[in-house]
Amino acid sequence: MEVPGGDREPGSYYVGVDVGTGSVRAALVDQRGTLVAFADQPINQWEPQFNHHEQSSEDIWAACCVVTKKVVQGINLNRIRGLGFDATCSLVVLDKEFRPLPVNHEGDPHRNIIMWLDHRAISQVHRINETKHSVLQYVGGVMSVEMQAPKLLWLKENLRETCWDKAGHFFDLPDFLSWKATGVPARSLCSLVCKWTYSAEKGWDDSFWKVIGLEDLIANNYNKIGNKVLPPGASLGSGLTPEAAKDLGLPAGIAVAASLIDAHAGGLGVIGADVRGHGLACEGQPVTSRLAVICGTSSCHMGIDHMVQGHAVFPELQAKATARCQSVYAYLNSHLDLIKKTQPVGFLTVDLHVWPDFHGNRSPLADLTLKGMVTGLKLSQDLDDLAILYLATVQAIAFGTRLIIEAMETAGHSISTLFLCGGLSKNPLFVQMHADITGMPVVLSQEVESVLVGAAILGACASGDFASVQEAMARMSKVGKVVFPRCEDKRYYDKKYQVFLKLVEHQKEYAAIMKGD
Repeated sequence: MEVPGGDREPGSYYVGVDVGTGSVRAALVDQRGTLVAFADQPINQWEPQFNHHEQSSEDIWAACCVVTKKVVQGINLNRIRGLGFDATCSLVVLDKEFRPLPVNHEGDPHRNIIMWLDHRAISQVHRINETKHSVLQYVGGVMSVEMQAPKLLWLKENLRETCWDKAGHFFDLPDFLSWKATGVPARSLCSLVCKWTYSAEKGWDDSFWKVIGLEDLIANNYNKIGNKVLPPGASLGSGLTPEAAKDLGLPAGIAVAASLIDAHAGGLGVIGADVRGHGLACEGQPVTSRLAVICGTSSCHMGIDHMVQGHAVFPELQAKATARCQSVYAYLNSHLDLIKKTQPVGFLTVDLHVWPDFHGNRSPLADLTLKGMVTGLKLSQDLDDLAILYLATVQAIAFGTRLIIEAMETAGHSISTLFLCGGLSKNPLFVQMHADITGMPVVLSQEVESVLVGAAILGACASGDFASVQEAMARMSKVGKVVFPRCEDKRYYDKKYQVFLKLVEHQKEYAAIMKGD
């Protein structure tokens, strides 16, 4: 439904709910994309054994209710027009009556989610990739262990009686949330295409599920994994059910949108911004010249935290940062400014190089066997060393972004501008290194919580207040700041990038030597 711009109720609000790895966050967002209220709530995680990571759908829904009630406190509820969810690509398992089923050997049904970062299905994903089935071309040629097909196969092979045989519904977490809110078991195209091998044009491919040994999912027109598939932002059923409305503290019947994966919601929140007047190459180019980089848990935090928190002087760093009321990373950034003297800060890592894949590589190599690497370590272990190791890790993540961009360009894409959001986009060093290392300008949005804006944009689309997702994006995402690359440092980073590529090449050579006779 198209609503002419002038006739809109000026005070409409939308609620965005973002389920991350460690917390649920919600925001109340107005029609201009401004956050009016924000709340967050931690959620539980279990690691019953190495590589097994689990959560609880009941625990997550309860946290969604807590944060949503907080952000609408004191607001006229009649002004709330829509609700959108995004979440990690975790796998939720329910029985035929929609009750939780255990995804663990302990038989604890409360823990009914296999988390996105769970790597239990290594042998299953190897077998799936060995089929070389044509659907794999849509996930980069090889499937990641973090996708859903290997996890489903693991459940069938390892928890046949307690889980697989009783299962009635397998949801991606974002789709579980929209079902919980509306009672409509529809799936979003976003999750199914990205993580489940669904094709927007052709639907499910029977031959794939048969060849990998999951032919039982084909029954009843794929009822267990989804046969009603909608584009993100589409309005679901009759909106919020009375039961869910009571849980969330929202009015029954408000529009609820088909969901998005969390990173994709970040993309929605930043990539459509009007860039006129900033002197950017992407102005006047199609939106495909823009790349949204979502700096969240999976892409960056884990690697940087791992390097910094594991260092011998981390306790000293913590104490000094606390004394200054700073985060450890703000402290490290200012410490790097102290020790760089006259040279550009990035040059401090001339002989320290990092390959940051401590948890395998998702993109563009999709190789879960890769490990992290550091070359150039010395005997000293003081704060200077930690700061420089932190810098080298930040640079390594930016080199990883450059590797992804090059793979995309080889495949025919043409990227001119980066749009950064997520926690680390608040870190000026991280942002500047991305600009310098990719050689591209970086756009930061006015609203730092772009993922929540993206979720709210979904709710705005479902409400019918905007004619299209594109219109909602243009109205609700705004440019805050543009950071340009320091072109005079290009030669240095090109050399560092050559070393970066050599690191992974050598790692593969070492593995080959050790496997040899």
